[in-house]
Amino acid sequence: MAKTAFLGLGVMGFPMAGHLRANGHEVTVYNRTASKAEAWAARHGGRIAATPREAAAGCDFVFACVGNDDDLRQVCSGPDGAFHGMKPGAIFVDHTTASADVARELAADAAARGLGFIDAPVSGGQAGAENGALTVMCGGDAGQYARAEPVIASFARACRLMGPAGAGQLTKMVNQICIAGLVQALAEGVSFAQHAGLDVEAVVDVISKGAAQSWQMENRHKTMNDGQFAFGFAVDWMRKDLSICLAEAGRNGASLPVTALVDQFYGEVQALGGARWDTSSLIARLPKAGKA
Repeated sequence: MAKTAFLGLGVMGFPMAGHLRANGHEVTVYNRTASKAEAWAARHGGRIAATPREAAAGCDFVFACVGNDDDLRQVCSGPDGAFHGMKPGAIFVDHTTASADVARELAADAAARGLGFIDAPVSGGQAGAENGALTVMCGGDAGQYARAEPVIASFARACRLMGPAGAGQLTKMVNQICIAGLVQALAEGVSFAQHAGLDVEAVVDVISKGAAQSWQMENRHKTMNDGQFAFGFAVDWMRKDLSICLAEAGRNGASLPVTALVDQFYGEVQALGGARWDTSSLIARLPKAGKA
């Protein structure tokens, strides 16, 4: 069993850290809002640290799931960052969805300090985190990955090394690009069925057994049909992720016309007051059945 730390106890990090503890690993947690760390410790019995540096002291692995590139830099190499407290040979595993550039930057910084760094963004959402069934896409050194993978398995159903530092983040970008188009197509399909006077549940039951089947269809058609969006992966977070995809495409020459369009549509959802709605709220910007 490993001595670990987990930095960031949001809707993903809170259950992920819990799975580490449930699998027998020693866990120290840090969260910017201390009350969340206290709630986690009350439920799972681990230790609380006042800073990332303190949490990382003596650990074999330090996990993080924070907001963005700047948050990640702060918990890694800021004045009280984890890199200052980690022992030589320890490995930092970053589950934040961030840029490939920051992954490469922090991997180089870690290596210069005698530390390991794996960029390991996840897919599966809050339900995947709670059920310990996330898909983890990793970038980094193969030897370091081999050491980290059995511990990551505490909350993953699939985990794979995709290449050197940054490759995990690039793979997550592909994931978000694909999701954006799928959710928009599903929103249009559900809306069309409503306008056509069809039974949406019956329609999805049939077509989900054919070529149109997807995770989004099976898990989000009902809430789209019901107009219920107060849960799940927030529009604000999706727009952050899509901005990373579009910026990377601008650098590597990829063309992402559908992704750019869906990003604009999410901007319309934000204007409707849906910044914290689930990403399935794309249907909210479409005209309702029976209205011009």
